[in-house]
Amino acid sequence: MQPDRDNLLFKPNISLNGLIDEKTLPFFLDRLQIVRDGTDELVMELNTQGGGADIARRIALEIRLFGQHSGRRAYCVGKTNVFSAGITILAAFPKDCRFLTEDAVLLIHERRLQDSVQLSGPIKSCLQIVREQLAMLESAEQLEMEGFREFVEGSNMTVEQLFEEAKKSWYLTAEEAMRHSLIAEILR
Repeated sequence: MQPDRDNLLFKPNISLNGLIDEKTLPFFLDRLQIVRDGTDELVMELNTQGGGADIARRIALEIRLFGQHSGRRAYCVGKTNVFSAGITILAAFPKDCRFLTEDAVLLIHERRLQDSVQLSGPIKSCLQIVREQLAMLESAEQLEMEGFREFVEGSNMTVEQLFEEAKKSWYLTAEEAMRHSLIAEILR
């Protein structure tokens, strides 16, 4: 049984608002420990313009571990903006535990990378540098697809459809997310 609407909307026990960055993880882990030490279910409020993909992946892992090991449910209410890294976090909650406020907008896009590769030296060394960079990109692509699979689970979208939309930087409203069955309910 899910918490009542007032608890979901107004009484989160973890509230992430702002950029997902290196300060977010220790803040989140501190709050999560308080929830773990108690008996309440996890109720998270999420409002973010995005941020660090790897930090979001770690937060998502902790959410999944909480659900697997605590015997309690974890719920998320996305408010106003759930962009980029926020989608990674939202995807960690089962579809029936994901909610949005009516003003919420989601942004789903491919992971972005800005880097340069300096090749200098023997060809064999340069080839190794290129292979390492390619392996890193392929690993990142695989992790991205796993996150997309998790997000569409239980929806009426396939991971391929989501990926096609993500290539174009897909902004979708709470109503659109509900139409695609990506969330349980819009909270008003």
